[in-house]
Amino acid sequence: MSKIETVLKTYRETKGMTQKELAEQVGVRRETIVHLENNKYNPSLELALEIARLFEVNVEQLFWLKS
Repeated sequence: MSKIETVLKTYRETKGMTQKELAEQVGVRRETIVHLENNKYNPSLELALEIARLFEVNVEQLFWLKS
C-alpha cells in the first residue's frame, strides 16, 4: 500500500484548532488525528473528504501519495 503524506497539522494549526477539536468535528478519536499528522495512518476516503470539507479545500491539498 502506498503511504499518504499530509499537511493536515498546518491547516489545523492555522485554524487554531486542537487535535481533539478536529477529531470531535469529524467523528474520530484524537489518536487518529495524531497518526494522520505523523503519516502513520492512511485516512479512509470518507474521512479525507470530511476533513477537506471542514477546511474548505480539495482533498489533494491535504493528502497526496508519497513519491
